[in-house]
Amino acid sequence: MRVPANSAPQSASSFPGLPRSAVLALWLGAEQAAPGVVVRCVQDDDEPHTVTGLPGTAGDASLKELAALWSTGPRTVIALLPAPGDPAGVPAAATTEAATAGECLAVSTPQGSWVAVPRVTEFGSALEPGHLVEWRVLPVPPWTTAVAGALGTLADAERELRTALITATDALDQLDVARWRDAAADAIEKVRRSSTDAWPVPALDGRRARVLQLASRLLAIVTLASADDGGAVNLWQADQRSTALREVQRTARRALAAATYRRADG
Repeated sequence: MRVPANSAPQSASSFPGLPRSAVLALWLGAEQAAPGVVVRCVQDDDEPHTVTGLPGTAGDASLKELAALWSTGPRTVIALLPAPGDPAGVPAAATTEAATAGECLAVSTPQGSWVAVPRVTEFGSALEPGHLVEWRVLPVPPWTTAVAGALGTLADAERELRTALITATDALDQLDVARWRDAAADAIEKVRRSSTDAWPVPALDGRRARVLQLASRLLAIVTLASADDGGAVNLWQADQRSTALREVQRTARRALAAATYRRADG
């Protein structure tokens, strides 16, 4: 079910590079987060999300139950975006599943620490796509110190993103990516014009909003660039371009995670 425009921000699916885990982490870290709003913003047009392994529940639970459990009381939350060979701070017990999914939510409370990994199953057609989402909750050792060491501060993330933007621009310009198909250029322009003010997230401070927007923009550009060889004319050029894009993607993934790191007192 889509959230009405007059009652909540636009959906996560409207913005490439904004994973479900990131939306969920930002809401769970907010001081006031009504579980119903969390569900509408994270779930959007998906089928109702299910949750397995939620503490204090037997069998399957709902996303609303997860939000109700982890949106009150002292807690630390973050969305982590691992990739094969780059765990990005994900606790070892959840590394394999999280890397396969490409994302996860990490939560720490006085009662313990957990990682929730979304398993997404697509169905339907290109014109009418659908998604089944199951969050698998795994108990893990305390993770906050390790994640802080792996990701650094939000200020670090912003500085590294600006360097990555220069790297991406230089790499793509040198390889004549300006000759991309029109559809890709239009998609990049749409991402460029997007604003966190319309995203399905709670109010963000200036630096957090800047990092989240630039990281999402870079991830979207990398996704589009990776689908096209652009003006590369030989294997060496293609390899150089891929290497540059992988580093940009790594920086953007870690920065987006840093932007979702929230601590709340309850």
